[in-house]
Amino acid sequence: MATGETGFSDVAYDLVSVQYHALKAGHDYGQYVRDAENAGKQEIAEFFRSVMEEDSRRAARCHRFLVELSHSGDAGPAAD
Repeated sequence: MATGETGFSDVAYDLVSVQYHALKAGHDYGQYVRDAENAGKQEIAEFFRSVMEEDSRRAARCHRFLVELSHSGDAGPAAD
């Protein structure tokens, strides 16, 4: 499996990146939900909640793939 400059497989790095961004966005969306609720825009708040749930599922799926890679030995550099 190809490795990038980090020494970790490109696929593992990519999964970690997607997971990070999904989790970060999910954190930010919490504020968006509060903003919409404070403005009395419940439909928009529900939209932000659904987007947050999608990112949560995306992050969880990345986690499952990373676990699979780690069990296969394809996630990162070999232990010394």
